[in-house]
Amino acid sequence: MSTVLAIAKRELKSYFATPIAAVFLVVFVVLCGVFTFQVGRLFDRGVADLAPFFNYLPWLFLILIPAVAMRLWAEERKSGTIELLMTLPVSPGEAVTGKWLAGTLFVALALVLTFPMWITVNILGDPDNGVILANYIAALALASVFLALGGCASAFTRNQVVALVLSVVGCFILLTAGMPLVLDAISGYVPTAIIDAVRSISALSHFTSIARGVLLVPDLVWVVSMVVFWLFATVAVISLKKAD
Repeated sequence: MSTVLAIAKRELKSYFATPIAAVFLVVFVVLCGVFTFQVGRLFDRGVADLAPFFNYLPWLFLILIPAVAMRLWAEERKSGTIELLMTLPVSPGEAVTGKWLAGTLFVALALVLTFPMWITVNILGDPDNGVILANYIAALALASVFLALGGCASAFTRNQVVALVLSVVGCFILLTAGMPLVLDAISGYVPTAIIDAVRSISALSHFTSIARGVLLVPDLVWVVSMVVFWLFATVAVISLKKAD
């Protein structure tokens, strides 16, 4: 565990070694404000809650989380530091988990910076703060899954743009899998069991379920299984690249 934390600390430091982290945080907070107050028209709704913010957040994550994840391994491979990392007394699993943890902590910081909006709705009215907290937990859970997927995409290539595109496509599939449009499109061609399986991997449905304030076992299983699956997939890719 100490090795994982050491790698996470190293990765977090690398985020702030350049202005990129600050730019990302500013862009994230600004976009959240735009979608909440301008597009979502928070002040015109007459309801003191953060529903507009959390309704748009998964779609913001669709672009912003892959932007964080694209550098996790692609940059290591491009600079050649992955060979140095793999020669250290660190297992691929520890390296992958540490990098994923650093990305998750970085996104958690970005979410913390949106807390002024939470304060704002409390000034405007009497919101259900328990539901808002549940939405933040759901957002961090969704981000952790996207980061695990994005890290796997990053491990495939030295090119960060390619990693970004692969990650966006993968996250988009997860988000839209349970939508009626998708399910209706495949309903006439595949068995019901496959349709149910596609519905069960829908990130949006699990995000909405957790955001209601009740953490159900299927939602917890989905988050944990998705993170573990993509981390193991990343370890497999890194191990294969190391063997090459």
